[in-house]
Amino acid sequence: MKHLWSPWRLEYLTTGKQPGCIFCSAVQGGDDRENLVLYRGELAFLIRNRCPYNNGHLMVVPYAHVASPEELEPAVLAEMMLLLNRSLAALRSAMEPDGFNAGLNLGRVAGAGVEDHVHIHVVPRWLGDTNFMTIVGETRVVPQTWLQTYDQLKAALEAQV
Repeated sequence: MKHLWSPWRLEYLTTGKQPGCIFCSAVQGGDDRENLVLYRGELAFLIRNRCPYNNGHLMVVPYAHVASPEELEPAVLAEMMLLLNRSLAALRSAMEPDGFNAGLNLGRVAGAGVEDHVHIHVVPRWLGDTNFMTIVGETRVVPQTWLQTYDQLKAALEAQV
């Protein structure tokens, strides 16, 4: 029997950083669900975060492999903002968060885990979502598997007109 979390099987705990770009590899892969690609636009796409800060954490990513938004064409920037809005609407519909954090981490010192492919984080937030587990245990509790959240958000995105 295949477990819901089987595509990752906690491999990020036992393997080093994989070669290549995680975003480019995800959109070049054949299985969007396994690669957590939620939506493909013309110039940018939406993808779930494999190491989410919170349940529903996703990212808006251009297909262009560049390190900073300064390097993107205006049309790409415009589509990324439209996908940000689409993400917010889908998250509101699917998860009813109380608010959001949305932003970019540019450079390692700014917290970028992927420095060479710019992306916008979209993190739904709920009142009280920071608790003793985060502070004392230095860990986060995410109440769904990646694929359960993926399916929920995918359905919300497809329901949009």
